[in-house]
Amino acid sequence: MNMTINEDALNWYKEELDLESGDQVRFFVRYGGCSNVQKGFSLGVAKDAPQEAGATAEAGGITFFIEESDLWYFDNHDLLVSYSEDAGEPVFEYQ
Repeated sequence: MNMTINEDALNWYKEELDLESGDQVRFFVRYGGCSNVQKGFSLGVAKDAPQEAGATAEAGGITFFIEESDLWYFDNHDLLVSYSEDAGEPVFEYQ
């Protein structure tokens, strides 16, 4: 799977998570929430180090990753993380 983090989303994560070059950010599956690909589940976000990364993307010196054990959630979709001006936060698009 491919993962893309656009610049506006990157800047939001840098500010909200106090990220610096070399940091790593994990997208992980959590129970609850709303998703277009898996009902009853959604994505969480945390600064973390990978154990067994299944997908990675580098943006602005930050490595974003998804563990191999969480790839089922994406159901063979790619992930685009962009920023919604209206919502004031990143949004996940499954392509």
